[in-house]
Formats: sequence, structure tokens, C-alpha cells
Amino acid sequence: MAAKVVDERRLETDTGYRFQYVAEFVGFGAAEIEAVRAVAPLLAPIVPRLVDAVYDRLFAYECPRRHFVPRQSGYSGPVPPSADSLAPDHPQIQFRKQHLAQYLVRLVTGAYDGAMVEYLNLVGKIHTPQAGNPALDVPLVQMNALMGFVSSALLETLAGLGLDHATELKTLGAFNKLLWIQNDLITRHYQASSLRDCPERMLSV
Repeated sequence: MAAKVVDERRLETDTGYRFQYVAEFVGFGAAEIEAVRAVAPLLAPIVPRLVDAVYDRLFAYECPRRHFVPRQSGYSGPVPPSADSLAPDHPQIQFRKQHLAQYLVRLVTGAYDGAMVEYLNLVGKIHTPQAGNPALDVPLVQMNALMGFVSSALLETLAGLGLDHATELKTLGAFNKLLWIQNDLITRHYQASSLRDCPERMLSV
């Protein structure tokens, strides 16, 4: 069987093409999308608890907390004067929690079309100076740690929904694949930043 040819340069410039390649490679297709959507009615009531768990973990460490001080894109309320003064009930944190909740809901209810691909791509981009507030620059290690925790918390939540064994395995597999795709659409923006900082590396891309 002949290997499928992939335009590797296009992977770096065409988000839709990149999504299609990674999704096909990991096996995220119509059946997986159906599995993700099928748990929406069960997952929706648990989203607030999941969001709180994510922010409890973020507040447990100083390094992620400092990124909550700059004004978030789309937020017009008061900003905290410092990370030390920041509390979980601050309006900017509540704004961020709403966005995380909306993100989780969109994962299980949205159409996986071009708009969704751009949305998933923006999730990565907005945590760098390339979008939103240029002063917001979350290091990749923090994003990887966050995605690792979100993935674990989400999969544990799904495992507790009481699905039959076959459905549970299918659902966990679908979300695992989806979160790996999301993580690629996060890390790509850090790779792009690295190439801009070291133009000589672009010669090998």
C-alpha cells in the first residue's frame, strides 16, 4: 500500500489542512464526533464542577496565577493589581471560568467544521502575544501542564458517567484524540514564535 503524501509546508500555513491531517492520523472522524456529542446531556450539568476543579489547580501554583493579572481579551472590568491580591471570585477569574465552561460545552455540542477548527486554533493562539492582549504570554510548560490536568479531569469525569463499558471506551478514546488535536493547535503557536525568534531555523522548515 502506497503511503499517503502530505504537504508538510502546508501543515504550517493551513490550519484546516493541519487539523484534517492530525485528525485522520489519530483516527478522529465521524464516529468519534458522534461519541463526543452523545455525552453532551450528561456532561453539561457537571461542567461548572469541572471548571472549578481546573481553577483550584491553577490557583495552587504561583506561576500560572501571574498570567491572570493582565487584562484578558474581551474583558472590560477591573483587573487585579497583583497576583498576590487575586482571589478566585475576582470578576476577571469569573470571566475566564465562563470562557472555559463555554469551551467545554462547544466541544460536545459544536459542529466540527471550519469555524470549529479556527476556534480550537484560537484557543492556542490567544495564550500567546499573537492574539488578544500582547502582554499575555503563557509559557508552553504551563499550557502543557494545564492541558494534562484538563485531560485527566475530563476523562475521569467521563468515566464516572455510568456509561456501559463499550460506550465508555469509545467515548474516552474519542475525547483523548480530540484533546491531542487541541494540544497540537496550542503548541503550533509556540513553534511559530520560536521560528520568528530564530529566523535561521526557518530554512529547515
